[in-house]
Amino acid sequence: MLALIVQARYFPRPVLALLASLLAATLVWGQLDFDRMRSIAQQRYGTSTVALVDEWHATIDAMQSMPEAQKLKTANDFFNRRIRWVQDPEAWGQADYWATPLETMGNGMGDCEDFAIAKYTMLILGGVDVDRLRITYVKAQMGGPQSSIHAAHMVLAYYPTPSAVPEILDNLITDIYPATKRTDLTPVYGFNSKGLWVGGRAAPATTDPGAKLSRWRDLLQRAAAEGLG
Repeated sequence: MLALIVQARYFPRPVLALLASLLAATLVWGQLDFDRMRSIAQQRYGTSTVALVDEWHATIDAMQSMPEAQKLKTANDFFNRRIRWVQDPEAWGQADYWATPLETMGNGMGDCEDFAIAKYTMLILGGVDVDRLRITYVKAQMGGPQSSIHAAHMVLAYYPTPSAVPEILDNLITDIYPATKRTDLTPVYGFNSKGLWVGGRAAPATTDPGAKLSRWRDLLQRAAAEGLG
């Protein structure tokens, strides 16, 4: 049964209910059918993506024996160095699209949620406990500490323990910093396969939760078809 760790007063009840339903089918990937993914990469994208998928797979194998901090850096650098950040309309021709890791590698570019999802997946496959990871929706302050401009953004947060200050894996500021040094980010909610965490007195995380839910379910189906299960 899904355990929700929330401050429910910050979320309208219908939004909270739909986010809970979303999490009931969230990413718990621990297995990879590599041959299937490689075959699809060849058919869909060609030899350059196959080479990248091979490198990704070899890196995941190498991560098994790494200390946890090195795993974080490895996954963070892998995608930050190889994938170009663009908005969804340029990457996918849609206003809001959540890509599978294979789609992100095949396309060579993606939005912030694509980076967070890809890193989350790589770390789980690399042996990091899902309890330590949260895909986190934030409001990012743009233009410096005096700016009043904020934009929706998504990062991956790593918690060494449940009460620890998390380390932030981001695609805009590419070094990993503790959240106490990322004062430009205001957390709205974070999630993994076991819970939903709401932080700060923020506006509702989504004005169209039904659309977010359908995108997430679609992502899971596409990922399973590509060999992630």
